Amino acid sequence: MYDLAAVQAALRETIFADQVAYFPTIDSTNSYGLAQGQRGAPHGSVYLAGEQTAGRGRGGHQWHSRPEDGIYVSILVRPSLNSERALWLSLIAGMAVKAAIEQVTGLAADIRWPNDVLLDGKKCAGILVESVYVGEAMRYAVIGIGLNVNHESFPEPLSQTATSLRQQAGHPFGREVLLTTLLRSLESELAGLEADQDVLERFTAASSWVRNKRVSVAEDEGYTGVTCGLNPQGFLLVETRDGIRTVRSGGVRPWE
Repeated sequence: MYDLAAVQAALRETIFADQVAYFPTIDSTNSYGLAQGQRGAPHGSVYLAGEQTAGRGRGGHQWHSRPEDGIYVSILVRPSLNSERALWLSLIAGMAVKAAIEQVTGLAADIRWPNDVLLDGKKCAGILVESVYVGEAMRYAVIGIGLNVNHESFPEPLSQTATSLRQQAGHPFGREVLLTTLLRSLESELAGLEADQDVLERFTAASSWVRNKRVSVAEDEGYTGVTCGLNPQGFLLVETRDGIRTVRSGGVRPWE
């Protein structure tokens, strides 16, 4: 179980102060967060679960939420963003998770566009951002993060593509310090977003997948090529034999 008093104390001077709601079991923190956003919940509301029974990932995939072994959290935010820059929220969330992992564990993390966080080529964290708009302006968004912390193993075939901090480091980690470091990192990223810092340049530096990566893309019946940067909206560009294509929603995987 989380030491919620320690979590609240560590977040006292942040936008998340006194805004952490904990659920031992819940279907999906993102679904709950979206409903709370509709009811007017404030910026910085945090919905934390010990276990999710219907956790969601990108592309309709289910997130493996083993009880008390990982961090399963959704954060309600109300940034000043329009639909043209909506993807930037996913990019900064990935950078926040990467920074938190590296700060707490010393492990070197990578980001597979747009926001899968990898350790040694395997996924240790997934992020699902769901947004609600009024016209072109973002009314609110829910950033859902699943981080594999103390998982000792994964069921097949997940074990081929997933890993945890414990598996990589060889020892367990306290989830409270990881959670609070992650939230503080996200607060910093959100402030940078509002200040119009160069999100695309920083993401390019944080991810080995943005340039010169041979990839296979699972959209438009599938295609392969070499990544060659981001467009102004943050979408990945891939140079193929037929020219440069923009990845809109398809999964990106290594192409050997």
